[in-house]
Amino acid sequence: MHSEVRAGAAQMTAAMLISGTIGWFVVMSGQPVSGVVFWRCFFGAISLLAVCAAMGLLRPGVISFKAFGIAVFGGVAIVLNWLLLFASYGHASISIATTVYNTQPFMLLALGALFLGEKITAAKLLWLTLAFGGMAAIVEAKPATSAEHEGYAAGILLALGAAFFYALAALAAKWLKGTPPHLIALIQVATGVLMLLPTVNFSDLPTDGQSWSILATMGIVHTGLMYVLLYGAIQKLPIHLTGALSFIYPIAAILVDRVAFGHALQPLQLVGAAIILVAAAGMNLGWTPAQLLRARASS
Repeated sequence: MHSEVRAGAAQMTAAMLISGTIGWFVVMSGQPVSGVVFWRCFFGAISLLAVCAAMGLLRPGVISFKAFGIAVFGGVAIVLNWLLLFASYGHASISIATTVYNTQPFMLLALGALFLGEKITAAKLLWLTLAFGGMAAIVEAKPATSAEHEGYAAGILLALGAAFFYALAALAAKWLKGTPPHLIALIQVATGVLMLLPTVNFSDLPTDGQSWSILATMGIVHTGLMYVLLYGAIQKLPIHLTGALSFIYPIAAILVDRVAFGHALQPLQLVGAAIILVAAAGMNLGWTPAQLLRARASS
Protein backbone atom coordinates (compact mmCIF):
# COMPACT_ATOMS: atom_id res chain seq x y z
CA MET A 1 0.00 0.00 0.00
CA HIS A 2 2.86 2.36 0.82
CA SER A 3 4.39 1.87 -2.62
CA GLU A 4 0.99 2.51 -4.24
CA VAL A 5 0.59 5.78 -2.35
CA ARG A 6 4.12 6.83 -3.29
CA ALA A 7 3.43 6.05 -6.94
CA GLY A 8 0.14 7.98 -6.77
CA ALA A 9 1.86 10.96 -5.13
CA ALA A 10 4.51 10.98 -7.87
CA GLN A 11 1.81 10.85 -10.56
CA MET A 12 -0.22 13.64 -8.93
CA THR A 13 2.87 15.82 -8.51
CA ALA A 14 3.81 15.33 -12.16
CA ALA A 15 0.26 16.10 -13.31
CA MET A 16 0.12 19.32 -11.29
CA LEU A 17 3.56 20.47 -12.46
CA ILE A 18 2.48 19.89 -16.08
CA SER A 19 -0.70 21.89 -15.45
CA GLY A 20 1.32 24.71 -13.90
CA THR A 21 3.24 25.26 -17.16
CA ILE A 22 0.25 25.48 -19.50
CA GLY A 23 0.00 29.28 -19.22
CA TRP A 24 3.53 29.59 -20.63
CA PHE A 25 2.61 27.38 -23.59
CA VAL A 26 -0.58 29.35 -24.27
CA VAL A 27 1.28 32.68 -24.33
CA MET A 28 4.25 31.36 -26.33
CA SER A 29 2.02 29.73 -28.97
CA GLY A 30 1.10 33.18 -30.30
CA GLN A 31 -2.23 31.74 -31.49
CA PRO A 32 -5.78 33.02 -30.87
CA VAL A 33 -7.36 31.48 -27.80
CA SER A 34 -9.94 29.54 -29.84
CA GLY A 35 -7.15 28.11 -32.01
CA VAL A 36 -5.10 27.08 -28.98
CA VAL A 37 -8.07 25.28 -27.45
CA PHE A 38 -9.02 23.60 -30.75
CA TRP A 39 -5.55 22.16 -31.31
CA ARG A 40 -5.28 21.17 -27.65
CA CYS A 41 -8.52 19.21 -28.08
CA PHE A 42 -7.41 17.80 -31.46
CA PHE A 43 -4.04 16.48 -30.32
CA GLY A 44 -5.50 15.50 -26.94
CA ALA A 45 -8.20 13.45 -28.70
CA ILE A 46 -5.58 11.59 -30.73
CA SER A 47 -3.53 10.69 -27.64
CA LEU A 48 -6.57 9.78 -25.52
CA LEU A 49 -8.01 7.70 -28.37
CA ALA A 50 -4.81 5.62 -28.30
CA VAL A 51 -5.01 5.29 -24.50
CA CYS A 52 -8.68 4.25 -24.55
CA ALA A 53 -8.04 1.76 -27.35
CA ALA A 54 -5.18 0.21 -25.38
CA MET A 55 -7.42 -0.06 -22.31
CA GLY A 56 -10.24 -1.67 -24.30
CA LEU A 57 -12.65 1.20 -23.63
CA LEU A 58 -13.86 1.63 -27.22
CA ARG A 59 -16.00 -1.50 -27.33
CA PRO A 60 -19.82 -1.20 -27.43
CA GLY A 61 -21.64 -1.08 -24.10
CA VAL A 62 -18.87 0.60 -22.10
CA ILE A 63 -20.91 3.79 -21.71
CA SER A 64 -24.69 4.29 -21.78
CA PHE A 65 -26.42 6.83 -24.01
CA LYS A 66 -27.37 8.91 -20.95
CA ALA A 67 -23.81 8.89 -19.61
CA PHE A 68 -22.53 9.85 -23.07
CA GLY A 69 -24.86 12.87 -23.10
CA ILE A 70 -23.68 13.96 -19.64
CA ALA A 71 -20.06 13.55 -20.77
CA VAL A 72 -20.74 15.76 -23.80
CA PHE A 73 -22.29 18.37 -21.47
CA GLY A 74 -19.13 18.18 -19.35
CA GLY A 75 -17.07 18.56 -22.51
CA VAL A 76 -18.88 21.76 -23.47
CA ALA A 77 -18.24 23.09 -19.95
CA ILE A 78 -14.55 22.14 -19.91
CA VAL A 79 -13.95 23.72 -23.34
CA LEU A 80 -15.64 26.98 -22.24
CA ASN A 81 -13.48 26.78 -19.11
CA TRP A 82 -10.31 26.59 -21.20
CA LEU A 83 -11.42 29.40 -23.51
CA LEU A 84 -12.11 31.77 -20.60
CA LEU A 85 -9.03 30.81 -18.59
CA PHE A 86 -6.64 31.20 -21.53
CA ALA A 87 -8.28 34.52 -22.46
CA SER A 88 -7.77 35.77 -18.89
CA TYR A 89 -3.97 35.42 -19.22
CA GLY A 90 -3.90 38.35 -21.65
CA HIS A 91 -5.65 40.69 -19.19
CA ALA A 92 -4.47 39.68 -15.74
CA SER A 93 -1.18 37.83 -15.31
CA ILE A 94 -0.99 34.03 -15.34
CA SER A 95 -0.42 34.18 -11.56
CA ILE A 96 -3.55 36.20 -10.83
CA ALA A 97 -5.71 34.30 -13.32
CA THR A 98 -4.64 30.93 -11.89
CA THR A 99 -5.19 32.05 -8.30
CA VAL A 100 -8.67 33.41 -9.04
CA TYR A 101 -9.40 30.22 -11.00
CA ASN A 102 -8.79 28.28 -7.79
CA THR A 103 -12.09 29.59 -6.41
CA GLN A 104 -13.61 26.63 -8.30
CA PRO A 105 -14.26 24.56 -5.12
CA PHE A 106 -16.65 27.27 -3.96
CA MET A 107 -18.48 27.27 -7.30
CA LEU A 108 -18.84 23.51 -6.95
CA LEU A 109 -20.09 23.97 -3.38
CA ALA A 110 -22.94 26.18 -4.60
CA LEU A 111 -23.78 23.87 -7.52
CA GLY A 112 -23.71 20.82 -5.24
CA ALA A 113 -26.15 22.50 -2.87
CA LEU A 114 -28.47 23.43 -5.76
CA PHE A 115 -28.45 20.21 -7.76
CA LEU A 116 -27.21 17.44 -5.45
CA GLY A 117 -28.74 18.57 -2.16
CA GLU A 118 -25.34 18.72 -0.47
CA LYS A 119 -25.29 20.49 2.88
CA ILE A 120 -23.34 23.74 3.31
CA THR A 121 -21.76 23.55 6.76
CA ALA A 122 -20.56 26.40 8.96
CA ALA A 123 -16.94 25.43 8.22
CA LYS A 124 -17.56 25.64 4.47
CA LEU A 125 -19.15 29.06 4.91
CA LEU A 126 -16.04 30.15 6.82
CA TRP A 127 -13.75 29.12 3.95
CA LEU A 128 -16.11 30.74 1.46
CA THR A 129 -15.98 34.02 3.40
CA LEU A 130 -12.19 33.88 3.54
CA ALA A 131 -12.01 33.24 -0.20
CA PHE A 132 -14.16 36.30 -0.86
CA GLY A 133 -11.82 38.30 1.36
CA GLY A 134 -8.84 37.11 -0.68
CA MET A 135 -10.69 37.99 -3.88
CA ALA A 136 -11.42 41.48 -2.55
CA ALA A 137 -7.70 41.97 -1.82
CA ILE A 138 -6.76 40.94 -5.37
CA VAL A 139 -9.39 43.23 -6.90
CA GLU A 140 -8.29 46.12 -4.68
CA ALA A 141 -4.68 45.73 -5.89
CA LYS A 142 -5.61 47.25 -9.24
CA PRO A 143 -3.07 48.71 -11.68
CA ALA A 144 -2.30 52.41 -11.61
CA THR A 145 -4.00 53.51 -14.87
CA SER A 146 -7.71 53.17 -15.60
CA ALA A 147 -7.07 51.41 -18.92
CA GLU A 148 -4.91 48.79 -17.23
CA HIS A 149 -7.51 48.46 -14.49
CA GLU A 150 -10.25 47.69 -17.03
CA GLY A 151 -8.12 44.91 -18.52
CA TYR A 152 -7.22 43.63 -15.06
CA ALA A 153 -10.90 43.51 -14.03
CA ALA A 154 -11.76 41.69 -17.27
CA GLY A 155 -9.03 39.13 -16.53
CA ILE A 156 -10.46 38.46 -13.07
CA LEU A 157 -14.00 38.10 -14.46
CA LEU A 158 -12.79 35.71 -17.18
CA ALA A 159 -10.96 33.58 -14.60
CA LEU A 160 -14.09 33.50 -12.41
CA GLY A 161 -16.12 32.41 -15.45
CA ALA A 162 -13.55 29.68 -16.14
CA ALA A 163 -13.88 28.47 -12.53
CA PHE A 164 -17.67 28.33 -12.89
CA PHE A 165 -17.53 26.19 -16.03
CA TYR A 166 -14.90 23.94 -14.44
CA ALA A 167 -17.32 23.43 -11.55
CA LEU A 168 -20.04 22.47 -14.06
CA ALA A 169 -17.66 19.93 -15.61
CA ALA A 170 -16.86 18.57 -12.13
CA LEU A 171 -20.59 18.30 -11.41
CA ALA A 172 -21.03 16.30 -14.62
CA ALA A 173 -18.16 14.04 -13.51
CA LYS A 174 -20.00 13.38 -10.23
CA TRP A 175 -23.03 12.23 -12.24
CA LEU A 176 -20.70 9.90 -14.22
CA LYS A 177 -19.45 7.91 -11.24
CA GLY A 178 -18.39 4.47 -12.46
CA THR A 179 -17.72 5.60 -16.04
CA PRO A 180 -14.07 5.09 -17.12
CA PRO A 181 -12.44 8.52 -16.64
CA HIS A 182 -10.15 8.26 -19.66
CA LEU A 183 -13.20 7.68 -21.85
CA ILE A 184 -14.88 10.75 -20.29
CA ALA A 185 -11.79 12.80 -21.14
CA LEU A 186 -11.80 11.50 -24.72
CA ILE A 187 -15.48 12.44 -25.17
CA GLN A 188 -14.77 15.89 -23.70
CA VAL A 189 -11.91 16.76 -26.04
CA ALA A 190 -13.73 15.26 -29.04
CA THR A 191 -16.66 17.53 -28.15
CA GLY A 192 -14.22 20.44 -28.14
CA VAL A 193 -12.98 19.57 -31.63
CA LEU A 194 -16.54 19.63 -32.98
CA MET A 195 -17.44 22.81 -31.06
CA LEU A 196 -14.47 24.81 -32.29
CA LEU A 197 -14.03 23.39 -35.80
CA PRO A 198 -16.13 26.21 -37.39
CA THR A 199 -13.84 28.83 -35.78
CA VAL A 200 -10.59 27.47 -37.25
CA ASN A 201 -9.14 29.40 -40.17
CA PHE A 202 -7.34 26.62 -42.03
CA SER A 203 -5.91 29.14 -44.50
CA ASP A 204 -3.96 30.85 -41.70
CA LEU A 205 -2.37 27.97 -39.81
CA PRO A 206 1.02 28.18 -38.05
CA THR A 207 3.85 27.87 -40.54
CA ASP A 208 6.79 27.08 -38.24
CA GLY A 209 7.68 23.90 -36.43
CA GLN A 210 7.97 25.59 -33.05
CA SER A 211 4.31 26.69 -33.05
CA TRP A 212 3.14 23.21 -34.03
CA SER A 213 5.33 21.59 -31.38
CA ILE A 214 3.84 23.89 -28.71
CA LEU A 215 0.27 23.08 -29.81
CA ALA A 216 1.02 19.35 -30.02
CA THR A 217 2.62 19.42 -26.57
CA MET A 218 -0.48 21.06 -25.10
CA GLY A 219 -2.64 18.30 -26.57
CA ILE A 220 -0.42 15.27 -25.97
CA VAL A 221 1.31 16.27 -22.71
CA HIS A 222 -1.00 18.81 -21.04
CA THR A 223 -4.13 16.86 -21.97
CA GLY A 224 -3.46 13.20 -22.83
CA LEU A 225 -0.55 12.51 -20.47
CA MET A 226 -1.86 14.81 -17.75
CA TYR A 227 -5.26 13.06 -17.68
CA VAL A 228 -3.59 9.63 -17.49
CA LEU A 229 -1.36 10.76 -14.59
CA LEU A 230 -4.19 12.57 -12.80
CA TYR A 231 -6.71 9.75 -12.96
CA GLY A 232 -4.04 7.19 -12.09
CA ALA A 233 -3.17 9.25 -9.01
CA ILE A 234 -6.81 9.68 -7.96
CA GLN A 235 -7.26 5.90 -8.01
CA LYS A 236 -4.24 5.37 -5.72
CA LEU A 237 -4.38 8.29 -3.26
CA PRO A 238 -6.66 9.07 -0.32
CA ILE A 239 -8.86 12.11 -0.92
CA HIS A 240 -7.02 14.35 1.55
CA LEU A 241 -3.67 13.73 -0.16
CA THR A 242 -5.16 14.34 -3.61
CA GLY A 243 -6.52 17.68 -2.36
CA ALA A 244 -3.22 18.67 -0.76
CA LEU A 245 -1.11 17.87 -3.83
CA SER A 246 -3.51 19.76 -6.12
CA PHE A 247 -2.07 23.02 -4.78
CA ILE A 248 1.19 22.33 -6.58
CA TYR A 249 -0.63 23.60 -9.70
CA PRO A 250 -1.21 27.26 -8.71
CA ILE A 251 2.18 27.48 -6.98
CA ALA A 252 3.91 26.14 -10.11
CA ALA A 253 1.95 28.57 -12.30
CA ILE A 254 2.99 31.53 -10.12
CA LEU A 255 6.66 30.45 -10.28
CA VAL A 256 6.52 29.92 -14.06
CA ASP A 257 4.94 33.36 -14.51
CA ARG A 258 7.71 34.91 -12.41
CA VAL A 259 10.60 33.12 -14.12
CA ALA A 260 9.34 33.20 -17.72
CA PHE A 261 7.67 36.61 -17.84
CA GLY A 262 9.00 38.47 -14.79
CA HIS A 263 5.53 38.94 -13.29
CA ALA A 264 5.78 39.30 -9.53
CA LEU A 265 2.70 39.60 -7.34
CA GLN A 266 2.22 42.91 -5.53
CA PRO A 267 2.07 42.62 -1.69
CA LEU A 268 -1.73 42.94 -1.59
CA GLN A 269 -2.11 40.46 -4.46
CA LEU A 270 0.20 38.07 -2.61
CA VAL A 271 -1.91 38.34 0.53
CA GLY A 272 -5.11 37.78 -1.45
CA ALA A 273 -3.63 34.81 -3.31
CA ALA A 274 -2.45 33.22 -0.05
CA ILE A 275 -5.91 33.67 1.53
CA ILE A 276 -7.67 32.10 -1.47
CA LEU A 277 -5.30 29.12 -1.56
CA VAL A 278 -5.61 28.54 2.20
CA ALA A 279 -9.42 28.77 1.96
CA ALA A 280 -9.48 26.36 -0.99
CA ALA A 281 -7.21 23.99 0.95
CA GLY A 282 -9.59 24.14 3.90
CA MET A 283 -12.48 23.28 1.58
CA ASN A 284 -10.71 20.45 -0.23
CA LEU A 285 -9.23 18.90 2.90
CA GLY A 286 -12.32 19.32 5.08
CA TRP A 287 -10.67 21.42 7.77
CA THR A 288 -12.90 22.77 10.55
CA PRO A 289 -12.19 25.61 13.00
CA ALA A 290 -12.24 23.10 15.87
CA GLN A 291 -9.53 21.00 14.19
CA LEU A 292 -7.37 24.06 13.59
CA LEU A 293 -7.73 25.19 17.21
CA ARG A 294 -6.80 21.72 18.49
CA ALA A 295 -3.78 21.62 16.17
CA ARG A 296 -2.67 25.05 17.38
CA ALA A 297 -3.13 24.08 21.04
CA SER A 298 -1.05 20.92 20.63
CA SER A 299 1.79 22.73 18.84
